[in-house]
Amino acid sequence: MRFAVIYEATSTGFSAYVPDLPGVAVAGKSRDETRDMLRKAVAWHLEAMLANGEPIPVPTTGAEELELGPEAA
Repeated sequence: MRFAVIYEATSTGFSAYVPDLPGVAVAGKSRDETRDMLRKAVAWHLEAMLANGEPIPVPTTGAEELELGPEAA
């Protein structure tokens, strides 16, 4: 199962969230630290959902980078 993750640079490092899992968000000093924390947060979130008898949502969000040339400016 793959969930899209959105990373954003902040004044103190990075934040990240998973659009298909509302409430799952973390912030760290580096992108690697943020990714590690998010991996744990998603695992805990999914474990809690299963323990509460909630269905795991099917990922529906996709992300990609859009490369624009100079003519787009």
